[in-house]
Amino acid sequence: MKQIGAIGALLILGVVWGATIPLTKVAVSTGYQPIGLIFWQLVFAVAVLGAISAFRRVKLVVNRQTLFYFLMISLLGTLLPNSASYIASANLPAGVIAIVIATVPMFSLVIALGLRLEHMSAGRTIGVLSGVIAVVFLIAPETSLPEPEKAAYILLVLAAAICYGIEGAYISLRTPKEIDPVVTLLGASVVGLLVATPLTFVFGAWVDLSKPWAAPEWALLASSILHAFAYAGYIWLVGVTGIVFSSQIAYVVTIAGLFISAIALNETYSGWVWAALVFMVVGLALVQPHKDKAAITSG
Repeated sequence: MKQIGAIGALLILGVVWGATIPLTKVAVSTGYQPIGLIFWQLVFAVAVLGAISAFRRVKLVVNRQTLFYFLMISLLGTLLPNSASYIASANLPAGVIAIVIATVPMFSLVIALGLRLEHMSAGRTIGVLSGVIAVVFLIAPETSLPEPEKAAYILLVLAAAICYGIEGAYISLRTPKEIDPVVTLLGASVVGLLVATPLTFVFGAWVDLSKPWAAPEWALLASSILHAFAYAGYIWLVGVTGIVFSSQIAYVVTIAGLFISAIALNETYSGWVWAALVFMVVGLALVQPHKDKAAITSG
């Protein structure tokens, strides 16, 4: 029963997380600037994570070490990658983004190898190459995307994935002792909000939510809340089952993101995109972590 419960939680959290990808596509559909969307995403995240922390009666630890830690997580896990992802979402099908973002475990592996936190193997090498082939299938063929001239935006999604990979390595090396993961996300969201607020006004990117809401505003709210819920749940899952089992969520997020986008946004994909999905799933299977160590990324 415990195994069934863990599998059920993995599937639910993965589907919820995957649903945030098409919601992001809707949120950017009116031309809102990334930093303005990130501002409200962080506001909603602080509200949700703050409520969870208050319910759990866990306090936010603030000192010089944790403030710098929160800043790095907010930059690598939210401000930089989400800026890239929002721009890409405005120009690429959501299903394609769901496939490309699955390169995060591959970049994480490459970075961990460079830091000697992991070791390479023949299977992992094939896994990374499989991920490269998947990206090539999305970029190279002229028939892979509805608008082939926008293939360059895939590089922005890859940049976001690299940020998440660097963040994971930073967390594995620099996490302060006895710091709660949910409170870490709360602290990173608060610090990120302090950074995003002045930038929102400097770049004239304010998103006015006082006017009547349409689909983009509701999508922003829904994606922010669902992401906070999914990520808090993922952290819980890591603590209960370990990183090896919980890392399988990458499959669910990618596949759910692809199919939910196809249904909700009426997206259609070429054979190249479906082939890329197959190679990406194979790559994910081959680069799975060997060590049962917990690591988190904000996303």
